[in-house]
Amino acid sequence: MNERILITGSKGFVGNSLTSLLKSKSFEVFDVGSSNTLNLCDWEAVKNIPKSEIIVHLASKSFVPDSFKTPLSFYNNNILSTLNILEKAKIDGAKVIFFSTYVYGTPIYLPIDENHHKSPKNPYTQSKLIGEELCEAYFRDFGVPVTIFRPFNIYGAGQKFPFFIPTVISQINNKAIQLNDSRPKRDFIYIDDVVEAVHLSIIDNDKFFRIYNLGSGVSTSIKDIVDAIINLSQSKARVHFTNEIRQGEILDTIADISKIQNELNWKPKISITRGLRLTIEYFKKNRDT
Repeated sequence: MNERILITGSKGFVGNSLTSLLKSKSFEVFDVGSSNTLNLCDWEAVKNIPKSEIIVHLASKSFVPDSFKTPLSFYNNNILSTLNILEKAKIDGAKVIFFSTYVYGTPIYLPIDENHHKSPKNPYTQSKLIGEELCEAYFRDFGVPVTIFRPFNIYGAGQKFPFFIPTVISQINNKAIQLNDSRPKRDFIYIDDVVEAVHLSIIDNDKFFRIYNLGSGVSTSIKDIVDAIINLSQSKARVHFTNEIRQGEILDTIADISKIQNELNWKPKISITRGLRLTIEYFKKNRDT
């Protein structure tokens, strides 16, 4: 129960919450923030990280619009850092928990299970899919145990602009809220539910190759999210949608979470209404920080 756990990207949205949770449960955590002096793309630096039993690899470039502007940077960072982490795990005999992303493209069916056809629509998702393939190869060739999480849309306290929900909340005191496309529907999963899934994977500590969707199993439209934030904030702001369509936009996603429910006994506990309320409260408390 006192395994040493290495977390890359520990200062990011997911990493910060995960680090806090694991330390509260008396795990020994060695955290590597995405912006500190250790370069995960440099093997000489990575190989000298202290040995751990479990490596949670969160660090990556992740903002999809930026991946179209600087694809070389996204591919180089996300793939090479993952390769180095897998090699480190091979040498140390560690288990890897790898955070991927939504990789399914336009759904052929709903809800989407882990066997759904994969169809990346942007350089960021492609880089994560290559990372998944490296994980599977290291399990196949070297027996490195890997659990891959494919989160749908994570949100919650601590997430920052330019992601969707923080963008809306940051405009809530304005007379008008300006957004792009009202049509998409997404499966939103609260941050606390996400890090609890990681915790369960850590204590399960199997030696296999696993892939799990992380979602709520419920689809909510962008418009409904905005309306809920306005109502919960008691705001009088009016919403204006520019109807700008983002490249590679997908109109609906719903996660099939039956596999992780059955194998890790995990299920989301925080509803979208409660999650938005918690997120709004966080932003009010941290408005000036």
